[in-house]
Amino acid sequence: MACSFALLTGCGGEQANVTEMNKFDYTVEQFADLQILRYKVPGFEDLTLKQKELVYYLTQAALQGRDILFDQNGKYNLRICRMLEAVYTNYQGDKASSDFKNMEVYLKRVWFSNGIHHHYGTEKFVPGFSSEFLKKAVLDIDASLLPLAPGQTAEQLCDELFPVIFDPAIMPKRVNQADGEDLILTSASNYYDGVTQREAEDFYGAMKDPKDETPVSYGLNSRLVKENGQLKEKVWKVDGLYTQAIEKIVYWLKKAETVAENDKQKAVIAQLIKFYETGDLKDFDEYAILWVQDLDSRIDFVNGFTETYGDPLGLKASWESLVNFKDLEATRRTETISRNAQWFEDHSPVDKAFKKEQVKGVSAKVITAAILAGDLYPSTAIGINLPNANWIRAQHGSKSVTIGNITDAYNKAAHGNGFNEEFAYSEAEVQSIDKYGDLTDELHTDLHECLGHGSGKLLPGVDPDALKAYGSTIEEARADLFGLYYVADPKLVELGLVPDAEAYKAEYYKYLMNGLMTQLVRIEPGNNIEEAHMRNRQLIARWVFEKGAADKAVEMVKKEGKTYVVINDYQKVRELFGELLAEIQRVKSTGDYEGARALVENYAVKVDPALHAEVLERYKKLNLAPYKGFVNPKYELVTDEKGNIQDVTVSYDEGYAEQMLRYSRDYSSLPSVN
Repeated sequence: MACSFALLTGCGGEQANVTEMNKFDYTVEQFADLQILRYKVPGFEDLTLKQKELVYYLTQAALQGRDILFDQNGKYNLRICRMLEAVYTNYQGDKASSDFKNMEVYLKRVWFSNGIHHHYGTEKFVPGFSSEFLKKAVLDIDASLLPLAPGQTAEQLCDELFPVIFDPAIMPKRVNQADGEDLILTSASNYYDGVTQREAEDFYGAMKDPKDETPVSYGLNSRLVKENGQLKEKVWKVDGLYTQAIEKIVYWLKKAETVAENDKQKAVIAQLIKFYETGDLKDFDEYAILWVQDLDSRIDFVNGFTETYGDPLGLKASWESLVNFKDLEATRRTETISRNAQWFEDHSPVDKAFKKEQVKGVSAKVITAAILAGDLYPSTAIGINLPNANWIRAQHGSKSVTIGNITDAYNKAAHGNGFNEEFAYSEAEVQSIDKYGDLTDELHTDLHECLGHGSGKLLPGVDPDALKAYGSTIEEARADLFGLYYVADPKLVELGLVPDAEAYKAEYYKYLMNGLMTQLVRIEPGNNIEEAHMRNRQLIARWVFEKGAADKAVEMVKKEGKTYVVINDYQKVRELFGELLAEIQRVKSTGDYEGARALVENYAVKVDPALHAEVLERYKKLNLAPYKGFVNPKYELVTDEKGNIQDVTVSYDEGYAEQMLRYSRDYSSLPSVN
C-alpha cells in the first residue's frame, strides 16, 4: 500500500547523457519478458568509514531474508528452485539442447519472481522443457545435492514437485483477485494453510475492537493455519516460523547497532531486533514510530514484513529490505514538497470531512539505494511511503522516498528504445516527453509518496481493512490521483519544481497512454488485470476516458491502422482527476466496500481483447522487455592483518546467474521443507 512502480514507457529520451552511459553499462541481459539492469551507487565512496561499515552490515541483514520471500510466495518454491539449481550447476548432458536452454530461462524467471509465479501478473510459468528431460537430469546427479525431505528419494522428489511445475491446473495463480471466488483457496501464496477466506476474515475480524484508535496490523507477521480443526497463527520470529533466517538477520542488525550514526538510529535498530525476537505487533508499531522519527541519519533502511500486496486479503506482509542513504542535492526537491504538505492537503478537491486538519510529520527525501532485497529484488519500486498503519501516519507522520539511482538506471537504459515513437500520437507528444518526462515522472512519484499516501483520513470507527481485497488498488489510485492532480497545479511552478505551466502535460499523456494501452503488454492474452498497481492505473485512465467522452477531453483514435491516445483538453482531464480523487477518498474514508468494488470491477479488471492484441503486436516489433529488474552491487570489507576494517568497496561486475547462485549459496538458511 505504499509503493510506486515505473510506468511502462520509453522515458529517458534525449535527456539521457550518452557520455555517462558509455562509462557504465546499465544492461546485463534480457530473456523471456525481462530485462536485467545494473544500478550505480553514486556517493558511496564519500561516506565515512563508519557509515560504510553500517551500510555493509545492513546489506548483510537484507540478504539474509531471501529465503523468506521464496517460501511466502509458495510452499514449494524453495525446493523447486534448489532442485533446478542443482541440475543447472551439475548437468553433464548437452547444455546447448533446447530443453536445457529453456530450463535455464525458467530458472532465471524463478529467481526473478522469487518463485514459480510471475512477479507481476502472478500466473504460473509454463515450462518450455519436458518433464522427461527434467526427471532424467534430476536422477542423473548426486542425490545429496537435491532438496530431499527426510527419507525421500530423488524419484519421490520428482513425483512430489513435477505436478506443481508441469500441471497448469495446480496452483495456477499466486494471488487470485477474481470477484466471487474464495481468494485464499484459489491463491498459491503461502500465507494460509487449510483455511478458507471466510474463516480468515472472521478470525481477524473477531480480534478487532472498533473503539481501538491505535490498532496493530492484525495478521501481518504470521501464517494462519488450521490444526486439529482449530485456527492458529504461526508467527514469523526468532524461535518461531522462519527462525533460521531471522536469527541471521538479527545477528547483522546487532552488528549494525554498534556503528549506528546516532542514538535515534540505534534505538530504531534495537526496537526492530526486539520485534524480531518477540513477534509482538505492538513492538512493530513502536519500531515504526521510532523509525519515522529518525530524520537526522544519512543512512536509512527498511527491513521486515512490510507490504501486503502478496496476500489476496491484504493482511499479511511479504519480507523486504532496502538499504539506502540520502541524496543531499536531489532531496531539496522533496523537502520543498513536504514543507508545503499542509497547503496541498487544504487545497485538495476532496470533501473537507475527509481531509486532515493538521498534517503531521511528513518527511521526504531522494535516496540512493545501496542494496535491494526480498520483495524489492530484483524488481523494485521507485518510490516508497511508510509506515502503512493509518493511525501512525495520522499521529506521527510518515517517511517518503524516491529512489533516485534506480530511476536514473531505468532512464539511461531506456534511451532511444523507440517506445515513445511507436505509441505516442504525434511528434508533439514525443517532444514533450523528451523535454519534461523524466522531471514530471519524478515529481509524480514524489507527490504520490510524499503526500498522496499521507493525505486524507479515515472517519472515526472505520476499519482500516474495510475495503478488503480492493484496499490496495484503491489506496494506490488515491495516491496516484493526488500526484496527478497536483503535478499540473500552478503551485509547482511557483515553488520552482517545474520550469513552466506546460510540463505536466508530459505526465498526463504518458499516464493515460499507459493506463489505456501500453501496460497491456504485461498481460497474457485472455487474462484479466489482477495486480494492484495495474488495476489502479487502468481504473483511473478508463474512468477519465469514459467521463471525458462527451466533450472528447480524451479520445482513442485510429491513424494508419494503429490506435493512439489523444488528449484534447488537458485542463478538463485535470478536473476529472480531481473528481475521481474526491470519490476515491470518500470510499477510503468511509470504508465503502461496495463503492470500491464497483470502481475496481467496472473499470480496472477487464481488457479489450482487440486492443490488447494490437498493443502486443506493436510492442513485439520493438524487441523490448516489459519488465525490468536489477542485479545488486557487491560490497566487500577491506581489513588489515589484525582484522580491523579499513574500507568497504563496491563493485558492479557480477552477472545475473552468478549473483543468484552466490545468494543461494551464502544466504540460504531455511530448510527445504518448512
